[in-house]
Amino acid sequence: MTKNRLEAFSDGVLAVVITIMVLEIKVPHGGELHDLEPLLPLLCSYVLSFVYVGIYWNNHHHLIHVTKKISGGVMWANLHLLFWISLVPVTTGWVGEHGGAPWPVVFYGLVLMMASVAWAILARTIVARNGPNSIPAQAMGNALKERVSTALYAAAVGLAFVRAWISLVLYAAVALMWVIPDKRIEKHVAAGEAAETDDE
Repeated sequence: MTKNRLEAFSDGVLAVVITIMVLEIKVPHGGELHDLEPLLPLLCSYVLSFVYVGIYWNNHHHLIHVTKKISGGVMWANLHLLFWISLVPVTTGWVGEHGGAPWPVVFYGLVLMMASVAWAILARTIVARNGPNSIPAQAMGNALKERVSTALYAAAVGLAFVRAWISLVLYAAVALMWVIPDKRIEKHVAAGEAAETDDE
């Protein structure tokens, strides 16, 4: 399998995930503005999850773009990431319906946390396949952002039993941390392109 096929498959899965999420939002029963009110919790959870899926799509594209070689391990690590992302619509709907209860918020956070762990595994597998001098290795060297995200997810999961809204705020805060595409990879891509131009 080429990396282009892996990326196309991943793009298709992420597109289906977004489609499933939006289909959970039902048409309002009336024609007045206040008829949207019962849908607001589900709309809010949809927006947050849409942002998360968009973040993974963006960063996945950047990472695969600078990846020269893939292996069976990379393919399985990629499937592992897609598995956790595919569970986002279920937990999104549950939070949208019962966002004030702790367990939906807990499972939402667990899925997000496991997706972040799966992302780290995918990145490490790609680095192992492409070597310590590859662009992925150089770009993914500092994993502070990933560690902070995982710690915030873990804290939010625990805090859901205290106040569910605190956990949701933490999930949104992590999304804000990642909403801009990962600059570490972009910086190394730009440096590599500049070096190629100088050689010419």
